[in-house]
Amino acid sequence: MSLPLSQLYSRVLTAASDAYDLPTIEDTTQELIQACLADLTKIQQRVSDFALFSSNETLEDISTHDLLYLSVPYVCAEVQGRVRTTEREERLPSLVLAQSLYQSYISSLETYGIITEADTKLFGQLPASAASRRELKIKQYQHEKDLRTRIDVIRKRRHQQVETGKTDDFTLIRSLLPSPDHEEDDEDDEVLRETTLLLLRLFHALSQAQLKSISDELELLRTAPPPLPYSPRPADDDWKLDSSARQNQGPILSPTGKPLRPFTILPSGTADRARLQSQVFGPGHILPSMTIEEYLEVERQRGNILTGGGPASEAAPTSSEQLALDAEMDGTLQSEEKAEQKRLKDEKWANTPMTIPRGQETL
Repeated sequence: MSLPLSQLYSRVLTAASDAYDLPTIEDTTQELIQACLADLTKIQQRVSDFALFSSNETLEDISTHDLLYLSVPYVCAEVQGRVRTTEREERLPSLVLAQSLYQSYISSLETYGIITEADTKLFGQLPASAASRRELKIKQYQHEKDLRTRIDVIRKRRHQQVETGKTDDFTLIRSLLPSPDHEEDDEDDEVLRETTLLLLRLFHALSQAQLKSISDELELLRTAPPPLPYSPRPADDDWKLDSSARQNQGPILSPTGKPLRPFTILPSGTADRARLQSQVFGPGHILPSMTIEEYLEVERQRGNILTGGGPASEAAPTSSEQLALDAEMDGTLQSEEKAEQKRLKDEKWANTPMTIPRGQETL
């Protein structure tokens, strides 16, 4: 017995939500995605068989519960985007299929007039400069954020919460599906319809962004050069630097010292390496007699290391200034000695003849 349409759609959305954060390269993820695509094909067939939507109907003719199934092409496109493709020949048809699904979803919304004129104007602009493109992206992001905020406000009024830890759009769609054990009145139906319409407009904004990204990727893939032909990995003896095939290919260095071919410093043989290792730190080697710290201490004692400098040295008094300060300390023997030293220094400076080279006299 086949599942009801709402339960089948709920199963697809649950599986798509589980695969949302899983790595697409894993086989288990791809099995989940392929199961989703198979169920989505069944849902599209049932929607067509039940004639839920017709071009002769208006938006008011569609029931609130059926309105949510307009999102099926969008969900198909999102799931198709998670299909693993490793080669360009696989990626191109997958992108084209996702592109057609997004376009089909947008076309259905335009048919029933769900998209407002402001939405059409916002996503129909073609900016010329980088600044205008950036400004347009900011406006589109703010529009998306505003729609999400309005959806959250309505759902809180409806006392409905998304499952803990689940914040993706698949879970949001599933929360709006009818529950078999819950009967809604006219007020609930009106709130649910408003939420569904806002959700469809939100997916319209996301679809426009995805179409732009797909268009750029398709252009890149179609204009990219063909991949290089596959060449098998060379044999072990062909790529090693120290292989026997490379040992006799002429000199290693040119007369000017430029390397002419790859080479290794040590031989590759185990016996030669062990022989060279046994000669390291042998009896003839002279080891260091002191540490770096001990050597620096000896050099400091010899006066070979300059000290001082910096802000502290700049603020410190000079030898002459310190001598004058010490001489001003009256009443101590040290001050008398410093005063005598200062007097002798000043007298020596005054008696020192100043020799000026000829031709440099002051005029």
